[in-house]
Amino acid sequence: MPHIIEVADLTKVYRMGRVSVPALRGINLAVEPGEFLAVVGPSGSGKSTLFYVIGGLTSPTSGRACIDGQDLSQMSDAERTRLRKRTIGFVFQKFNLLPTLTAAENIGIARDIAGNRNFDRVHFDEILRLLGIGDRLSHKPFALSGGEQQRVAIARALANSPKILLADEPTGNLDTQNSQTVLQMLKDLNRRLGQTILMITHNPGAGTFCAHRTVHMRDGRIVEP
Repeated sequence: MPHIIEVADLTKVYRMGRVSVPALRGINLAVEPGEFLAVVGPSGSGKSTLFYVIGGLTSPTSGRACIDGQDLSQMSDAERTRLRKRTIGFVFQKFNLLPTLTAAENIGIARDIAGNRNFDRVHFDEILRLLGIGDRLSHKPFALSGGEQQRVAIARALANSPKILLADEPTGNLDTQNSQTVLQMLKDLNRRLGQTILMITHNPGAGTFCAHRTVHMRDGRIVEP
């Protein structure tokens, strides 16, 4: 079966005036469909840069990044945008919910932006059930706890049934109890629905708890723990 995520000899160098700052130094990584992979590393290790390259949000300096068989370097900006809408769901440390909209409306925006006319209500109801927010959809963000807001953000990321869920420090703004709840729900989404998940985190315990496999990054490279 083809890899759903595959990066080869990936580098990313940021230019700051006359100074070159390497963020990725020859990354090779492959993720199978239905796999839950955690990328663990301290701040400055390059894991966030890898996240943004895989998500098509920034271009590598060299190397190749393929998502669902499509080489991002061979795609136009418009093609990468379409890929993100249809194939990738994003979850970030900040919940990024619109404060004047209800949870249901925040989720609906993702479908509207993607122009999703083939919404699978049965599948999405199962996601809401797993996330435990079915009875909170009429509430606005100020009436939701941090954990509930992150669960709404996850539902929004999954509204268009993406093949890949990319999660960037999804528990970074949560207390210990809510962090465990969110990690358990990501684990359930992967186990019960076969959702492919790539999660980056600074916390090795998060990866150990819910991922099939953990890779460690340091100084722009994948390293042994």
